Amino acid sequence: MNFPDNLKYTNDHEWIRVEGDMGWVGVTDYAQGELGDVVFVELPAPGTKVQKGKSFGTIEAVKAVSDMFAPVSGEVVEINKDIQSSPEKVNKDPYGAGWFLKMRVANPAELGELLDVNAYKKLVAK
Repeated sequence: MNFPDNLKYTNDHEWIRVEGDMGWVGVTDYAQGELGDVVFVELPAPGTKVQKGKSFGTIEAVKAVSDMFAPVSGEVVEINKDIQSSPEKVNKDPYGAGWFLKMRVANPAELGELLDVNAYKKLVAK
């Protein structure tokens, strides 16, 4: 299982990679493995404001449909249109081509409340 150390993680198995005031969000390798084959992803439109810990969309897989939760608050700037037509990218490359959305981070202090790679590995090991 892949755990990049340049990301922050949530207890709900989302990740965020931040560059400046922009963050890219997706689900972890662990999450996509637990869900099984992803068949559909519902994402918010650009311009949508998201709140830390609140649902911003859903991911549908063969095994289940799950809400996805914003790791931090902010505004959606762009969505990954490729995964809407090819949702299997979430399974094949969850940290690369399978990203969900790009957002402008509203409150950088919220990033400090997320898990680092070691804390996330401990969560998954339970």
